[in-house]
Amino acid sequence: MDEDLENLKKKRLQELQQQMSMQEAMDDQQDQQKELEDQKKMILRTILTDSARERLGRIKIARPEVVESIENQLIMLAQSGKLKNKINDEQLHVLLSRIIPKKRDITIRRR
Repeated sequence: MDEDLENLKKKRLQELQQQMSMQEAMDDQQDQQKELEDQKKMILRTILTDSARERLGRIKIARPEVVESIENQLIMLAQSGKLKNKINDEQLHVLLSRIIPKKRDITIRRR
């Protein structure tokens, strides 16, 4: 009986240790993700004007996947040295109009 109790205690201790290690791994992953996001914001702050960043923020609410793609492309351009000046709102608007497809006009014809 004492042996069974000891086995149960050991098993429970192993389970708790495993849970703790999993939790630590998740915390580390979240910290890394937050750090990457902070770095991304810093880079975007240097390559976009305030009005362009505001525009991206508004679009991110409606189309987060599109903005994610655009942000990554802008960061790659900046890191490769292809961006000479900050991107203003007008330039961003032109870029977005090329990337985001136009809405289709739907017409209904009755017979």
